[in-house]
Amino acid sequence: MKVIGIIGAGNIGKAVATQLLANGFQVLISNSKRPETLTELILQLGTGIKAVTAAEAAAADIVLIAVPWAKVKDLTELTDWNGKIVIDASNRSEEGKGVEDGGLASSEVVQNYLSGAKVVKAFNTLFAKDIAADPHVGNGRRVLFISGDDQDANASVSGIISKIGFAPIDLGPLAAGGKLQQFNWPLNNQNFIKI
Repeated sequence: MKVIGIIGAGNIGKAVATQLLANGFQVLISNSKRPETLTELILQLGTGIKAVTAAEAAAADIVLIAVPWAKVKDLTELTDWNGKIVIDASNRSEEGKGVEDGGLASSEVVQNYLSGAKVVKAFNTLFAKDIAADPHVGNGRRVLFISGDDQDANASVSGIISKIGFAPIDLGPLAAGGKLQQFNWPLNNQNFIKI
């Protein structure tokens, strides 16, 4: 099973780590400080997780970025992103803004920052408490949307989402599906259940 690196130990990073660990994944998690500042979080989450630097998290097989939008650009030089699957859980959250740079979806901007990465937008449309909760609801599973320009990367992320119990729905490329997932766009904060 692949090792997942998480850059960002806030609410979303912690919620995704919780689900990954519950389903047998190995997780490397980092924050903007030092690994030792995550000792309490590591003890809370249990076995299978290790606190590391952001550069060490970026070296994992698959990397989830869950940092504030203003910090995404800072990740550019962490590693050679070429060919790496990057799950973008960031949200450009300035009120009334959903796109920038000539109408690009926010994840297209992330794609430009992380040259050569295979960016898949996911884990950004639900509140952290919903990601951390049991994904099985009644006779269905909670939906997580994905968007990306590389079909193999989309399939890998869909597989992870299915393994942790959610129902992945692929919305297509970043330019179209990525926009639907952005802050203040139609699917943001929508908690759907797939029966």
